Amino acid sequence: MAKAKVYITPKVGLLDPQGKAILEALTVLGFQGVRGVHVGKYLEVDLDATGAQADALVNDMCQKLLANTVIESYRYEINT
Repeated sequence: MAKAKVYITPKVGLLDPQGKAILEALTVLGFQGVRGVHVGKYLEVDLDATGAQADALVNDMCQKLLANTVIESYRYEINT
């Protein structure tokens, strides 16, 4: 059994309205030196697969459902 940790973020250069709103709020609260905020998704998926099979499975999940690959990038880690 393995656990996949999946991180999904907006692609570089695309608008991130949530990130912009958080950046503005941080500035209003007096936090200095914050240059950017990007809001994404974090998922944990429990798998009955390991190794190359788990890798292929998670990549397929991301491509088909978990990430909108037109506007989002993803990366994942698989821990056994």
